[in-house]
Amino acid sequence: MQPDLEVELEAEWPEVGRINQVAADYLKSLELPPECVSRYTMVVCELVENGIKYGNFIGKQGGLTVRVAVAERTITIQVTNPVDMHSSPHLQELDRAIQWMRGFQDPFQAFLGRIKEISREPVEDRKSGLGILRIIYEGRAALDFYLDENRALNVFAVSTY
Repeated sequence: MQPDLEVELEAEWPEVGRINQVAADYLKSLELPPECVSRYTMVVCELVENGIKYGNFIGKQGGLTVRVAVAERTITIQVTNPVDMHSSPHLQELDRAIQWMRGFQDPFQAFLGRIKEISREPVEDRKSGLGILRIIYEGRAALDFYLDENRALNVFAVSTY
């Protein structure tokens, strides 16, 4: 059995390209079908992008941690990044978005619903939220998060293939 993937990243945008390649290579090494490699690489990148965008790295050592574990046709992708008390609005927004998405039987309907909402918002006010919708719809993954004892945000996606 292949060991889990664990990668430490700096909170910098070029790291998204690096983790894209690392995750794809890892998933290919597991001999997953190409559509699974593409799907789960996208999930990793979306989670990393959100970690960079909403994490608080000022004055903290390190950056993000990415973990990918595959066992018995289930894949778990987790990204951990530091947050602080100023992150509370983002955490509340993440929680609301996840709860809203869970209200749909079909993730595609959630995706379409969000596209319609975005189209009605003024351009300057738009925060798409499409990244996490891509995770549940295109990635076919359940999404959740928790704060650990070190005030680090752990966002994870779980999917079966």
